[in-house]
Amino acid sequence: MFCEWLAAHGRPATLDELTRAAVREWLTELAETREASTVRTRFKGLHRFCGWLVNEGGSTSTRCAPSPRRPAPKPVPVPDDDELAALIKVCAGKDFTDRRDEALIRLLLDTGIRVSEACRLAVSDADLDREMAMVTGKGNKIRPVYFGARTARALDRYVRERRRHRWCHLDALFLTQRGALSTDGARDRIKVRAAAAGLRDRMHPHWFRHSSPPGTTGDPQAVSRVR
Repeated sequence: MFCEWLAAHGRPATLDELTRAAVREWLTELAETREASTVRTRFKGLHRFCGWLVNEGGSTSTRCAPSPRRPAPKPVPVPDDDELAALIKVCAGKDFTDRRDEALIRLLLDTGIRVSEACRLAVSDADLDREMAMVTGKGNKIRPVYFGARTARALDRYVRERRRHRWCHLDALFLTQRGALSTDGARDRIKVRAAAAGLRDRMHPHWFRHSSPPGTTGDPQAVSRVR
């Protein structure tokens, strides 16, 4: 690709043209039309070739250009208070699905736990009086997470509704008409609620985790943003 760039600029594709200045110019032009990650990938390929040349004694001038800076990670969109309120509002009904979805969404927003971790919760894992739950994460590590009073009330309303459910004998905290709520099922419900709240284009896999207040995991003093 570097040779093609040289040819496009009327320069011969020879080792004499493989200089620090030429490589910098190539990378600079490349950055105008490509992502920073692509520029780094192209540079790495050329850098490996240059290293091979040096080892083979072909050239000592080919360790020529510094690696382009790693691009800063793109920020994950974080919901504002109005968006959170809209998402909660669409779950304001009183039937089982509304109560479940509100409890699930508030729990995710308040604690920052993964959707899969929420779906693994058993009824016995949640202590509503202490406003906390014991979550099983990666590697089967168990940790406490804490939530605010509004989330505790939402969970309490859901648990009381859950007692009349056909699958109430199951250990899983969150249920569907077919049994325990799966991770994919929870994600689908969140997408449905987000679309109803006009937030379809704002949804991101880590939206909930980045929206939770700092210190909610393991912090009994955490305060919910969700009103």
